[in-house]
Parts: sequence; structure tokens; C-alpha cells
Amino acid sequence: MSHPHPPTFDELLAEGASVPTDGWDFSWFEGRATEARPSWGYALSMAGRLAEAHAVLDVQTGGGEVLDFALRQGGSDRRPPLVVATEGWAPNVVTATRLLGPLGVPVVAAPDDAPLPFADGAFDLVVSRHPVVPHWDEIARVLAPGGTYFAQHVGPASVFELVEYFLGPLPEETRRQRDPERERADAEAAGLEVVGLRAERLRMEFHDVGAVVHFLRKVVWMVPGFTVEAYRDRLRELHERIEADGPFVAHSARHLFDVRKPAGDSDIRKPEAY
Repeated sequence: MSHPHPPTFDELLAEGASVPTDGWDFSWFEGRATEARPSWGYALSMAGRLAEAHAVLDVQTGGGEVLDFALRQGGSDRRPPLVVATEGWAPNVVTATRLLGPLGVPVVAAPDDAPLPFADGAFDLVVSRHPVVPHWDEIARVLAPGGTYFAQHVGPASVFELVEYFLGPLPEETRRQRDPERERADAEAAGLEVVGLRAERLRMEFHDVGAVVHFLRKVVWMVPGFTVEAYRDRLRELHERIEADGPFVAHSARHLFDVRKPAGDSDIRKPEAY
């Protein structure tokens, strides 16, 4: 019985370069790449928080996939009366609106670095999965007293084995960005109480160079300006390495924040006295 030939280097590049990158659905990677998941199971944990909330904001929702999953776990009878999402990347706004609209969740187009377009104290629960940067002052502002920020962040030097394969060694300061203890300090400086903080590093495997191409096109900040043409020689070396030695191994970094806004007005951060 004859078998089709394995895809060539050029075929893998073409495939990785042609797959749509909208949203945060990573199902295309099945059989092509793997990533261990954090032990806390963020989406299911989020579902439990949603079931107890009244007004919820999902910041930087991506394509809305995580929020959609979490909302559907509890069923419509346990859905919070108010759920709103924000997203800063136009293609994802379209994707998220299509997915979340049937659930009655509006998606607000809002730049990631801009103030949140909501009133003070509007939400008792703010969630986010992999925000670009957590804007703690804005999170504190839109949370109601006693409200919670429950989020999974990307940690320091995440997937840097792959990043540095293309960019070379990065400065130590770059490697320390997204440090969870720095983020803890920033949250506390905004007047918030960090109730829980957990961090894990998780094994990733890329089984072919097409998966690498698609990943770097999808997660655009990993190798800024990445194109197949610009990195073709390096991609060929990586293809030959995978063919000879097996999957390319990297490690993602994730941390889970459970943060509370103090319930009493007297506990909220006050302006400096002059």
C-alpha cells in the first residue's frame, strides 16, 4: 500500500502562511503542535465565577472563544444579567461579535492601551485571558467595591526558546517583562488586594515548520514583523532540525491572578495630599 509523501518544506511554509489567523481558536494545531495547559483550568474556573456574578467585563476577549465556552458551561439560567467584552484588534472584534452576539454579549471595540469605556464601579467581576498589558488603574476603577479581577496572564520569557531562535539572545530586561511579582506590585499600587497568584511553565512542542509559521503569524508580538520571506533561511534550518531530531520544544509561562477591590470606600487608594 502506497502512502502520500510527507509534505515538503515549501508545502509546509505555504500551508502555515495561508491559514486564517483571526480569533484565538487554536484547533488547527491539533496533530501539529501541543501545549500543556495550566493545572488550574482557567476557562472552567471562569465559568464558576460567572455563575456567581451580576455584571461582568471580559477585557481583550480575542475572538470571544474563552468567554463563549465559560458562559455555555453554566447554561442560560445561570448567566449573569450583564456581560460585556472589549477587544482592540479589528478582525477579532468581528469574530467575537459573531460568536458572542447570539448570547447577548456586546463586543466593544476599544484599543488595548486606552481607558476602558465604562463607568466607575460598573462591574463586580472583570476577567481576561492573556491581556497584552494589564491596566491596573482602569481595572480598579471599573470594579465595584468588593469586586474581583480573575485573569490568566502570559508570564515572563514565554516561548522564548522559539523567539530567540529567530531573534537571537534578548536582553535580561526583556526576559523579565510580565514578571508576576512586578504585576502584583502594580496591582497593589492601584489599590487592589491580590488574594491569589499562581505561576507555571508549560511544555510546548512544534512538530513541523508549518505550525511554527502559523503560530508566529497568529501571535504577532512573538517575532515582530515576522514573514516567511524574511526568515526563510532560518525556517529551513528549523525544518531540517525537526526532521532530524523531532519536535522543537519550548515553554510557555502562565500565571493566574485572583484580585479583589476592597469593599470599603476608605480602603480605596486616595489621591496624594499636598
